[in-house]
Order: sequence, then C-alpha cells, then structure tokens
Amino acid sequence: MGTPRAFEFEESLEGLAGPRPWAPSRRTWSAVARRLLRDRRALLGLAILGIVATGAIFAPWVAPYDPAAQGQEMLLPPSLKHPLGTDDLGRDLLSRIIFGSRVSLFVGITTVLLAATFGVSLGLIAGFYGRWVDMLVMRYIDLQWAFPNFIIAVGLVAIFGTGLVNVIVAITLAFLDDFARITRGMVLAIREEEYVSAARAVGASDRRILLRHILPNTLSPVIVQGTVSISYAILGEAALSFLGLGVKPTTPTWGLILNDARPFFTTAWWLGVFPGLAIMLVVLAINFVGDGLRDLMDVKEYQEARR
Repeated sequence: MGTPRAFEFEESLEGLAGPRPWAPSRRTWSAVARRLLRDRRALLGLAILGIVATGAIFAPWVAPYDPAAQGQEMLLPPSLKHPLGTDDLGRDLLSRIIFGSRVSLFVGITTVLLAATFGVSLGLIAGFYGRWVDMLVMRYIDLQWAFPNFIIAVGLVAIFGTGLVNVIVAITLAFLDDFARITRGMVLAIREEEYVSAARAVGASDRRILLRHILPNTLSPVIVQGTVSISYAILGEAALSFLGLGVKPTTPTWGLILNDARPFFTTAWWLGVFPGLAIMLVVLAINFVGDGLRDLMDVKEYQEARR
C-alpha cells in the first residue's frame, strides 16, 4: 500500500480517469499570471498594493517624520513641509499613514492566512468524512454564519480584550466560516471524481487522498476568497480601531487616525479625508486583483490554459 509500485499504479489509474478539472498545475499558474498581468484593473491594483507594501516595509526610511513626534505646528493644512498636514498634536499625517499601513496590511494578510488554514482544514474534514463529523462542523459554521463577521469580531475583542494579537484572533475566527463553507462544497464534488476513486481503490490512505488529490483542487476558489477577505480584514481592523477596540492607542493605524480626527472633521478636513482615501485605495486595489483572479481561475479558464 505504501510502496512505490502502488503509487505508480495509482498514477496510472488517475491517468485513465482523466485530468483533474480544478488542479492548478505549474503551467496553469504561469498562464493565469500572464493573463492577470494583461488585466488593466488587476494590474492597477497590483501597482497600488506594491506601492503601499513598499512604503510599509521601508516606513522608517520613507516617512519624512517620526509618526509619534509632536510639534508646535498643530492642525496645519497640507503644505510643502507637511504634504498631508498635521494633526491636533502636531504629528505629521503622512508619516502616520505610512506607518499605519504596516499594521493594516499585517493584520489583513495574517488573519486571512490563519482563517484559510483552519477553515480549509475544517472544510476538508467535514466534506471528506461526512456523517456526524460533517454535522458537527457545519452546525458550528451555521451558528457563526448567523451573525455578521464584524459583530463576531467586536464580541470576541470584548471577551479577549484589545491589542494586536487579540484583534488578529478575533478577525481570524470571524472569517473562518467562509473558507470552511467553500472548501466543504468543493470537497463534496471532488470526492466523487474518478481519480479519487482510483486512489482509494489502490489503497491510498485518507491523508494522502486529502493532501495529494483533493486539497490541490480546492485552492482556486480559496485563493480568490482569500484575496477578497484581505480587504474585509483591513476594513475590520480599521473599524475596530475606530471604535477604540483595536491596537494600543500609541500605535498608528488608519482606524485610530480616523478616530483621533473625529472632533476636527469640520475644521480640519485633511485629518479624515487622507486616511479614508488610504483605506479606500487599498481595499479597491485588493478587490481589483480579486476580481481578476476570480475571472481567471475559473474551470473553463483552467482547461483553456492547459491546452
């Protein structure tokens, strides 16, 4: 059962069963990448994300001032010295937005990676084994599905407390159900494919079938969902910080910058406009990339790319 000859026989049976309809081969990924780069909206989104990510990585060298340094020039409108103006404590707004992108991108990417890892695992187990395992997992998912993601995140932060780690945990648990549902739906269809039956016929273990034959075929919709979920995670972190339920007040984030600007929306417009534009541009860029991936990572697109 675990010998090389059995694995070779398994591969031959898979060949007789036909190509895997959703499996992302290296050639397919190359074709998808080339098509994505020809999509103008996706290319614009990648360019915006590249600029923001570069600024976040090299923030200490890109930001013109220390984001926490207070000065005498309070509520200064945009000027050559301070391109985006200053806040009520004399802190440079551009520097705070650049440093704030670090937290927003880190929370967005980290929470989606964690949510995808646990959600896909639950979906694989529920869809593959079915019966009481599927019932237990899906009843939990249905319970979570009954509440909006943001309400779940607020409730979890209220239980765990504020802080970067607690925000990541709260948003991760809030988005876990989306990945579990998508993966389970894919597994229910894939487990009936002929190549899965062929692998089971030659004695392949459940672990091998899940990791080698089923999991690769669920990656396409999971990647698309992950791309879109990053934008929701960024919005969730900004909303939690705006409500005072996010990271520590001394950490510059886009949500905290907006929260600090609330008393000055009518007198210092730049304090609310520029952080809001930063959030809007990043979320819009991620959605552009997600839309491009969704159009390209379709089954028909895969089949065309494989020809």
